[in-house]
Amino acid sequence: MKIYIIMNLSTIKTVERSDFVNMGPIQLRQPLPTSKLEMVDPFILLHHYGPYKISAENNPFDLGPHPHRGFEPVTFLVQGEQLHRDSLGNESIVKAGDVQWTTAGRGIIHAEGPSKDFVKKGGTLEGIQLWLNLPAEKKMIPANYQHAKHEDFNVISSEDNKVNIQIIAGELENNYGKIATQTAVNAFMIDVEVGGEYTIKIPKSHQSMVYLLKGDVVINDSETLKLNENQLIEFNQDGEGISIKGHETSKLLFLSGEPINQKVTSYGPYVMNTQTEIMEAMRDYQMGKMGFLAP
Repeated sequence: MKIYIIMNLSTIKTVERSDFVNMGPIQLRQPLPTSKLEMVDPFILLHHYGPYKISAENNPFDLGPHPHRGFEPVTFLVQGEQLHRDSLGNESIVKAGDVQWTTAGRGIIHAEGPSKDFVKKGGTLEGIQLWLNLPAEKKMIPANYQHAKHEDFNVISSEDNKVNIQIIAGELENNYGKIATQTAVNAFMIDVEVGGEYTIKIPKSHQSMVYLLKGDVVINDSETLKLNENQLIEFNQDGEGISIKGHETSKLLFLSGEPINQKVTSYGPYVMNTQTEIMEAMRDYQMGKMGFLAP
């Protein structure tokens, strides 16, 4: 496997922690947005939930039916098993390594939480919830749901097999993701062993970031990402890529995308361009125009 040698690495713009926030009965990490990092256009929210020990006596992460409009909520399931249901009639079991990519568009109601079988047998649940913005001209497109299984993704490996990159969406070294996207984005899940090194090529037109889920890595030979310390880096659009070196067995999520450069107005589960559109979304949900999903 050819490894790109990139002389001009993208410089680091922002380094951010991943502190815990309370979301109802659960606690999760929120590296985006924060007080100093509002968004990395087109990515507007990143939640890292878990690892939680799930059992019949302890199941706080069970999100009942709720609506979305104007963006794409994406779940990268790292550990465990979740049941997805939505108002389009989709119902699927999402397993560790799988990705569910929902295009909310004009409106969808969905519910997700550990499956009944998983709760019964018990186990560890962990994942990433990402909110990807849609441009104004696509905010009211028909809703859609994609579920891609972990074994179906293309994987690029370093020559020593110490770095494995799962291509979820977009393109890397002429290998493509299984997810069909509405905008130009790359999403890669990266596993790095001790001593593993890799340089990831990034389109110069993309804004980009990398988030550490576990382990200890050095980015661009200069900045260390480590669990419970700094875990997210945003890059400037001034280079050709980033380098990663593993100090420990690590897992990272790499994201890049063409910035939309439009005003964002959000309220709860809606991401639109104006306050009027938010009010319309609330009204349409109350009137049943986003469909119906039983509890």
